[in-house]
Formats: sequence, structure tokens, C-alpha cells
Amino acid sequence: MLTEGIFFDTLRAGLWVAVIVSVPILSVALITGLVIGLFQALTSIQEMTLTFVPKLAAIVIVFWFSMGFMTQTLVSFFHNQILPLIEGAS
Repeated sequence: MLTEGIFFDTLRAGLWVAVIVSVPILSVALITGLVIGLFQALTSIQEMTLTFVPKLAAIVIVFWFSMGFMTQTLVSFFHNQILPLIEGAS
């Protein structure tokens, strides 16, 4: 039986996994945006694609390199948290 405490504990763990998985991409997007913004402020270039294209490229590269970490983290969460709840319910 899924009690309220187990539900909220699983929800908390799931949100924490979501934070851990999203940190690499969000941090690279933040750093790239700051660097490009600083470059635009120093050179007075106000081109919109100058911020979009490098940030998108950096996000894609970091996503490509961190796919293994993200997959391992999500599979570990599924095996350690979700599967025991499913097995216990039947």
C-alpha cells in the first residue's frame, strides 16, 4: 500500500534526481550566456543569434557528454525507488 509518507519521499527523491540531472546543462547554459553577454557588452554587438547559437552548441555538446551520467542516474533511481514500489503493490 502506498502511504502518504512513501509517496512524498519518492516525489522528493524524484525531484532531487531531476535537479542532479539538469545541473550540467543549466550550468553550461548560464556560463555561456554570461560569457557571450560580457562579450556583447564589451564590443557593443547586439546580435540576437550571437547569444543563441553558441549557447545551443554548448548545451548540445554537454548533453552529448553527460548522457551516460544522466542515464545511469535515472536508471538507478528507477531501480532503487520505483521498482520496489511496483513490486510491493502486486
